[in-house]
Amino acid sequence: MANAFAAYLSEHHTDLDDYLLSFFTGKTEHADLERYLYAPLRTFTENGGKRHRPLICLAACKAVGGDPARARSAAAAIEHFQSAALIHDDIADHGQLRRGKPCLYLTEGTGLAINCGDLDLTLVTDAVLNDPALDNATRVRVLRELTAMTERTIEGQALDLGWVRDGRFNLTIEDYLRMATLKTAHYSGAVPLACGAIIGGGSEEQIAALRSFGMDTGLAFQIQDDLINIVGSDHAKDWRTDITEGKRTLVAVRALADERFHDELETILSSGTSASADLDRAVWIFQETGAIEFARSYAADLTARAKQALAGIELDAESRALFLDMADFFIERLS
Repeated sequence: MANAFAAYLSEHHTDLDDYLLSFFTGKTEHADLERYLYAPLRTFTENGGKRHRPLICLAACKAVGGDPARARSAAAAIEHFQSAALIHDDIADHGQLRRGKPCLYLTEGTGLAINCGDLDLTLVTDAVLNDPALDNATRVRVLRELTAMTERTIEGQALDLGWVRDGRFNLTIEDYLRMATLKTAHYSGAVPLACGAIIGGGSEEQIAALRSFGMDTGLAFQIQDDLINIVGSDHAKDWRTDITEGKRTLVAVRALADERFHDELETILSSGTSASADLDRAVWIFQETGAIEFARSYAADLTARAKQALAGIELDAESRALFLDMADFFIERLS
């Protein structure tokens, strides 16, 4: 397991958390607004993940010779988007737990949870728009990045949800890759890195290379997340819920292409089952069809290609090493 990137996340997590919480602290003297909006969002934000998306934004700024502190608002914007997406996703997917705690819509009600997510979405632009550290040209360019990121992610979510609603199982590997690239790769890798490089004053070549690196590692991250859900330990987050929810993961799409098991697997994925025997059977089919190994290999190939994107590009040496370690970290989380 690569350790340098994990150490970076741990080292810089606290300072970023304090900044993120400032968006929900001391915003109102009205007790009901605090109770129904700012307090729930503060609690949700406190229960954050590893914060890799905002932290790689800061790292990209440093990598091209900039001051990472100038990228804080863009980093926060990306994390606010992540929070909004998770709050809304949990409602759409009927999730139960988020990072080990009941989903926001279960504790606050669906209406208030949607409203909380909506405020987080407004902060995606507001955080950057009101940042005095950024000149107008940089501010506009970053906002264009964030707006495009939001649109692409929503497009990916539309495919993901629509396939489930309409019972679509006639999907190709290319269909999955298009959906996952839209839904995850832009906001989990490409845009955070591009924004950081833009704010840091990077060249167009540096920005393009970091965007390409982020696109491939972001997609690899999603594929590995899908694998963790299926074959991680039963202590992993949302273990095997992708089967219960009928998610069209790369593993599922690959396995469904095998005519020997297509009908049986479609029945399991359509049933909404959480019975251990059914989940075990689905995982056995994934293994028997070679779908799990196919997904592992695909993620590894993406990582190798991502590393090549940085070859020959001028970057701060420490940051380059961090990004290469990040690529390995994203696909070694099952090790």
